[in-house]
Amino acid sequence: MDFGRLITAMVTPFNEQLQIDWEATGRLIDELIEVQKSDSLVVSGTTGESPTLTEDEKLELFRFSVRRAAGRAKIIAGTGSNDTAHSIHLSKLAEEAGVDGLLLVAPYYNKPNQEGLYLHFKAIAESTKLPVILYNVPGRTVVSLSTSTTLRLAQLPNVVATKECASIEQITELVAGAPEGFLVYSGDDGITLPTVAVGGYGIISVASHVVGAEMKQMIETFLEGRFAEAAQLNAKLFPVFKGLFQCPHPVPNPVAVKHALAVKGLNVGGVRLPLAPATPEEKDFVAALFN
Repeated sequence: MDFGRLITAMVTPFNEQLQIDWEATGRLIDELIEVQKSDSLVVSGTTGESPTLTEDEKLELFRFSVRRAAGRAKIIAGTGSNDTAHSIHLSKLAEEAGVDGLLLVAPYYNKPNQEGLYLHFKAIAESTKLPVILYNVPGRTVVSLSTSTTLRLAQLPNVVATKECASIEQITELVAGAPEGFLVYSGDDGITLPTVAVGGYGIISVASHVVGAEMKQMIETFLEGRFAEAAQLNAKLFPVFKGLFQCPHPVPNPVAVKHALAVKGLNVGGVRLPLAPATPEEKDFVAALFN
């Protein structure tokens, strides 16, 4: 399974009542595939506000996204949680819904040790035939998958990739030690180019909602050996990468990118509590990124 170089971690559009807006969801999927050049979409990940989506909402999102994408892009279901048994349950239902792969975040709050992390991911991977992408994001989960644990999991036949948010050093170590066919993605837009430069495969991105085509061009330019041009593209994009997370004070993803989509003419609604909507100051800051 090739999920491509550019994967977008998709927001979940809401209406004024903060229920899923299916018309807007369809428009967003089309935009991300046709205009922003996403190879795959992660549905109901952290960017999709998975903590506040019900199981029924997640399953309908999986089914709807598979139908709407219609083979134009792969659909990856976010089915990870801090409850191994529930992740297994949801992963099986996602497989029945027809998704192409799973993204499994490291279990948050419980603070398992490395053996617990290994056994957690191993149990979920062995419960499904779908390809699995690990997701290491210690800034959100408190725990961090070590390089050795990730590479141990990479020996499992359907664990095919990792989304790494620890550091470029860890990405470099993973690339160096990875078995053939195991791919390393950055989960941090700001180090997309450095990740590809050290042998990573690509990016699982938030900024690609609004600058995906340019990000795809940057990656392809680098892979074609036009390094100076790729660096220039990175310099042009970097204020967007940085701004969407600073905004002008740090804001939780996906608050800023939802407003960025509205600035671009694609209204995807607000965010569910406990996330707070962007302030007028934050909205002005985001809008200025695209002027």
